[in-house]
Amino acid sequence: MVSQNSIDDLARRIGDGCLLALPKPEAGASMAVLRALVRRGARDLRLWCLPASGLQVDLLVGAGCVASVECSGVSLGEFGAAPRFRRAAESGTVRIVDTTCQAMYAAVQAGEKGSPFVALRGIVGSDILAHRDDWRVMQNPFASGEDPVVVLPAVRPDMALIHARLRDSRGNLWVGNAREAIVLAHAARQTVATFEAHYDGNLLDDERMTAGTIAPIYVEAAAHAPRGAWPLALPGAYPADRKHLAGYAAAAASEDGFAAWLDRHVLGVGAAA
Repeated sequence: MVSQNSIDDLARRIGDGCLLALPKPEAGASMAVLRALVRRGARDLRLWCLPASGLQVDLLVGAGCVASVECSGVSLGEFGAAPRFRRAAESGTVRIVDTTCQAMYAAVQAGEKGSPFVALRGIVGSDILAHRDDWRVMQNPFASGEDPVVVLPAVRPDMALIHARLRDSRGNLWVGNAREAIVLAHAARQTVATFEAHYDGNLLDDERMTAGTIAPIYVEAAAHAPRGAWPLALPGAYPADRKHLAGYAAAAASEDGFAAWLDRHVLGVGAAA
């Protein structure tokens, strides 16, 4: 039987200043641990979100936990802009690292495979290159004619944080078709996870489950957290809490409103774990 951890245990493993990788909201967002990070007063986190984000980033930025954000976009979807992120970006209190979806996937897949870099053609000639001094344009060494490509350094986050549907007694995690969670777990130096429910048996014994399973060698620690993605959705388990998200968007539009929401739902007595 694998050891059990608490949500607060996982939050303590995510050190201040680390490069923290988060999957897109519908790929298993561990909101339970993000709330615990706010409660413990995490600082200077460098968020790397594959490939976009919303409430995960907005909560941490609003609570003063973040130094930088790299992802292709941050919004609350149908509920509008991410207000705390937008305010921080406009004021310069958080560093925004420009990138694109294809660059993020390519760089983290290189990290997953142990490659030092990856070549990408699609962003040659774009304005984004002026804002990334860590990317290089070079000639394709295998081309007979002119063929410039962009070379990106591989990304290996210090820590990945995911939320899985199932965990078995051997420590295997099942995330279904949430490929971002799988790639991040493979690429990160350490991964911590919350999970919805225990699975009776070995996930790797069922060929229908194996493609969506993360082996325990990639997971440093995990904690049982029913509804751990709330108020976001966990596809196949429960939908997003649209009423709560609409209330968050309205409250977070002002600094006082966000502070009141944070006290009620994260910091206060009776707040969600």
